[in-house]
Formats: sequence, C-alpha cells, structure tokens
Amino acid sequence: MAKKRVLVKFSGEALAGEAGHGIDTQILKYIAQEIKSLVDAKIEVGIVIGGGNIIRGVTAAKDGIIKRASGDYMGMLATVINGVAMQEACEHAGLEVRMQTAIKMEQIAEPYINRKAVRHLEKGRVVIFAAGTGNPYFTTDTAATLRAVEIGAEVIIKATKVDGVYDKDPAKFSDAVKLLELSYEEALADNIKVMDDTSIALAKDNKLPIIVCDMSIKGNLLDILNGNMTTCSIVR
Repeated sequence: MAKKRVLVKFSGEALAGEAGHGIDTQILKYIAQEIKSLVDAKIEVGIVIGGGNIIRGVTAAKDGIIKRASGDYMGMLATVINGVAMQEACEHAGLEVRMQTAIKMEQIAEPYINRKAVRHLEKGRVVIFAAGTGNPYFTTDTAATLRAVEIGAEVIIKATKVDGVYDKDPAKFSDAVKLLELSYEEALADNIKVMDDTSIALAKDNKLPIIVCDMSIKGNLLDILNGNMTTCSIVR
C-alpha cells in the first residue's frame, strides 16, 4: 500500500539532461508528471532539488578565490532557481504547489515554516523546499533528510541516474553488485555513496528509510511506493 507522505530528492544535475548544465524543460515536464502520479494516488509529496546544474559550493570555492561559505550560499540560490522551474512545471501539470525557502525571499517564495508546510501537504499541495538548510557546509542531501524528518515523511526517495546502491561504482566496475537492502552502517562505508554521512546519520537517528532509485524509469516512483522494490535499493 502506498506511503502517505514522502520526500523526493532530485539532484540538480538531473535537470540538466545531456547538456550537463542549465535546465532541460523536457526533463522538468517528465518529473512533474511523475510527481502528479503520486499526488493522484493521494500521496503527500515534498521535494528537494540540488543546484549542481548551475553551481556547486565546493567547486566554486576550489581555488580559494571564493570562500566556502560564500560558495555554499551561491549553491543555495541555485536550488531556488531550480525550485522556481519545478514549481512552474508542476503547476503546468495541474498541481497546486508551494515553495518554501530556508533563506527569506518573500517575492519568490514563502519562508520555511514547518507547520505551514505540513498544512500545505495535508491540503494536497506539493511543497518544494529550497535553499538547503539555510546554512553553509550542509549539502542538499542533509537538507532533504532534515525536511523529511521535520514534516514526518515515512520515507525519503533519492531519485538518481542509477537503479539503486552498488558495492562500487557501476560506471567504472563491470563486476559491481547491486545491494537491494543495506543498513545505515553499511551505507556509511567509504566505498558506498548513498548520501553524505550527515544525512545518513540523521536518517538513522530518526529511523527514516532511504530509497535510491532511477528517476528515468517511467512510473518508478509510484511502483516503489506501492511495494515494488525490485527497481531500487533501500537503506534502513
């Protein structure tokens, strides 16, 4: 039976498509339809999107010209750009959407208020959480886990370009083995990259399952939430 409330984390790079940067509107349209399938199934949906298709804080600060904190704030603003694009795409698909940001910018979005976000979800609105946690040195993975815990999501889905978690990089090693289920401790191993350590530790402390799946498989999100776990990996 489908989960009632979930948070879906998309990477910013996923929005870029083959170009590798910027925003591919066809991918936006596709993601919006996937989210709509969840809403139509009476699932309450929160979304967090990274900003790597525009800028990554760590990369911006690499040569020392830009301070790490400033680079991270630039990255947070990139997630807001992606959030606005996703909001437009979801509304175009017929969904009611609210975006909340961890950094106040009232002309663009609501400030993040937990009670208000939960109320939106209860009314069937999709809520997009942008600007990370509002603090430097924290990734959007951590922001996604934090928001999932705060809104009482039953599971967090990391929608990626691979169909789950492998014991090593499947793009580099032909003998990589897919792990259908693994513990939080196993997910923290150096060779397994599920999410960053802070986000996994937060999920562990709050007993929040993490599902890793391929976002390019049409209908995959709904299938997984309805119990088909063959096309993903789960950390719990």
